[in-house]
Amino acid sequence: MPTYATEIALGSPLPAFSLMGVCGEKELSSDSLQGAPVVVVFLCGHCPYVKAVEERFLSLARAFIPRGVRWVGIASNDPSLYPEEDSPEALCRRSREKAYPFPILYDSTQAVAKAFGAVCTPEFFVYDTQHRLYYHGRLDDNWQNPAAVTREELKEALEKLLQGEPPPSPQLPSMGCSIKWKV
Repeated sequence: MPTYATEIALGSPLPAFSLMGVCGEKELSSDSLQGAPVVVVFLCGHCPYVKAVEERFLSLARAFIPRGVRWVGIASNDPSLYPEEDSPEALCRRSREKAYPFPILYDSTQAVAKAFGAVCTPEFFVYDTQHRLYYHGRLDDNWQNPAAVTREELKEALEKLLQGEPPPSPQLPSMGCSIKWKV
C-alpha cells in the first residue's frame, strides 16, 4: 500500500538543515544553497518506487544542474530495517554505481524529514531562488512504466520556474514507500 505525500503550502520556506553526505563528504547546509533554485528529493535504497523512477530523476537532474538548479537527496529512513540498502554505506555505493550528479545526505535523527513534512520516498520538493516552496508533487504520471508517461510534472514545474512563471496547478502528490521512522 503506497504512502502519499501530504499537502504543504506553496511559499513555505526551505527548512534549515546541515547534514553529512553518505559518502563522507563534508557537511552541506541549506545556507550553502542560497540564490539558486533547489530540488530536494527524499529517497532510500530499498523502495521499489524509488528504484522505478531513479533513472528518470537522475536524468532530469543531469539536465537541470547545468541550468543552475541545485539538487540534494536526503535519506531519512531508519537503516536498521533495511541495512543492506538504506545504510549510509549502501547509499554511497548506489550513488557511485548510478553516478548520482548530486549528493545524498544522511538525516540520522530524522529531524530534517520532519521539518520538511516528508512522509514517503521518493518525495520531491522544489524551492525557488528565494527558497520558497514552488512545487511539491510527483515526478510524472506513471511511476511503473516510463514508456507510458504522458506528463513529466516535475520537469514541467522546473521549466516554469526557470521561465519565471507561476507554480503549476494542480500539483499531484508523490507516492511511494513510507519513511521508516525510528521507534
